[in-house]
Amino acid sequence: MLFGSSGIRRKFDQELIDTALQVGSSLAEKSSDILVGMDTRTTSPLLAHLVISGILGNGGRVHMAGVVPTPTVAFSTRRCKAGCMITASHNPEKYNGLKLFNPDGSSFTQSQQQEIETMTGLRQWANWQNQGNESQIDAITPHKNAILEKVNPRSARPVIIDCGNGAGSTLTPVLLSDAGVKTICINCNPSGVFARPSEPLPEYLGYVGEMVRKTGAGCAVVHDGDADRMMAFDSKGKFIDGDHLLMLFAKYTGAKRVVTTSDASMIIDEIADVHRTPVGDAYVSEELVTWGDFGGEPSGAWIFPRISLCPDGPYAAALFCEIAADWDIAQEIDAMPSYPILRESFHTDSATALMTVIGASSPTDGLRIAGEDGWCLIRASGTEPKIRITAEGKTLTRAKEMLEKGRDLVRQAKTA
Repeated sequence: MLFGSSGIRRKFDQELIDTALQVGSSLAEKSSDILVGMDTRTTSPLLAHLVISGILGNGGRVHMAGVVPTPTVAFSTRRCKAGCMITASHNPEKYNGLKLFNPDGSSFTQSQQQEIETMTGLRQWANWQNQGNESQIDAITPHKNAILEKVNPRSARPVIIDCGNGAGSTLTPVLLSDAGVKTICINCNPSGVFARPSEPLPEYLGYVGEMVRKTGAGCAVVHDGDADRMMAFDSKGKFIDGDHLLMLFAKYTGAKRVVTTSDASMIIDEIADVHRTPVGDAYVSEELVTWGDFGGEPSGAWIFPRISLCPDGPYAAALFCEIAADWDIAQEIDAMPSYPILRESFHTDSATALMTVIGASSPTDGLRIAGEDGWCLIRASGTEPKIRITAEGKTLTRAKEMLEKGRDLVRQAKTA
């Protein structure tokens, strides 16, 4: 199975190299006009050239955007028939992969992914008279201008930006600067080696909160490796968790229909009608095609259909700055409900088999157990050899009880 919960992703190896060439050829078989972009990883240029070779060799036309955020590729795919981003998102540098997009910015659906998987074993090549062609395009400027047409980022105080040495370095700093926001940039050089772990988790970002307090910044925004994610700090230097960011964006934009994932907190149900999907922004995106005003997941993927059906970290960063100018975000967050959420994961090379024993129809979608005043989700990671357990309760005792239910099911599966 090539595709996980968010495209194709694995440690860089010969299989990934072969896959890139095959996927390029398969894309050209289905779509003649394809946009390609890449993140800052040292292996991304090689994989991009392989995808491009596959497209050209099967007679397709390539528009190469260079190093850009994933949402920039998704946004600019509206000019083409399909888009391909070379990235492993928030994974460490030794990983890489491919994300595929439709013209509306949505990820390839499961049926589209299945078509690509079916064709990857059959390389398609055009004859010498029908080889494709390649051109270079500026995808950053149209995306930046589209964001500034819809959002008014502003701040009387500096804003800290931490791009984690990823692809967000090519857009978010200039986006906020062009809007007149004074910025303090951290890790905004696209070096291909991450100064911190790419996933924007609070345990990796303590220095950001400290810098907010020392500089008197109004807020801080943080990206992962390809800038489809955005997390944030308030003016007090406090990290805002994903569930409260989801609620903040929904409340500020007036979204009454919110699509989120099965691991998101119950708090969002208190202000909106909610549709829940399996974990993975591709599922949220697919649901938003037919229902919803706004979508996201607690990992930091925020989808605003008014710009694209792809999680858009730079758009979210600009909108967060606008909110910070209009509202006292720290006060808003403190006024929101908060229920204990417990998360844990453990490494296993048998994640798929264990989830099958537990009874999940799809290992990465997992099994969600809802009880009175709480729930538990057990699922295999779509990107790493792990099983993840998430539990929430209206009290800590209830959250611990639901977490233990998850642990029990995993233990029973191991001994079955």
